[in-house]
Amino acid sequence: MKNIEMLTEQNFELFAKLNYNNPSCISVDEFNDDIKRIKYIKRLFLKYETERELKDNLVKNHITILNNVFGHKNATRMLFFKIEKKYHGFLKTFLEDMKILPKQIPEVNLDLIHSDTRIKKLIEKNSNCICIICWVISKIFYDL
Repeated sequence: MKNIEMLTEQNFELFAKLNYNNPSCISVDEFNDDIKRIKYIKRLFLKYETERELKDNLVKNHITILNNVFGHKNATRMLFFKIEKKYHGFLKTFLEDMKILPKQIPEVNLDLIHSDTRIKKLIEKNSNCICIICWVISKIFYDL
């Protein structure tokens, strides 16, 4: 892990490049596609804010990929730096649910950010639905 004490607009790309770890990456375009995932998460948060439509599994997929290629602490730093403060509660809720929220990062005081209870309930509801579907599928195959 290459460390930059505090992210700024001037050092963000350098930080991302130094901490990018994707052995299957064969072009700069793939790196740029991974960076764009931050923008996609921002759009999903905006859509939730304006239309109350949350594609939580898509948010989780983007976060998972960012964590895989940058490491969870670096990805978290990048996300909190690039995502507007008004969405930090949304982001924190997802990171807590995925159990990948670090104790601290230099860019923000995580203790001062409140999780979003509505998103938490939506995530729990969707997780319960997935669990029920998995249970039904396992019963079908088990009973065969």
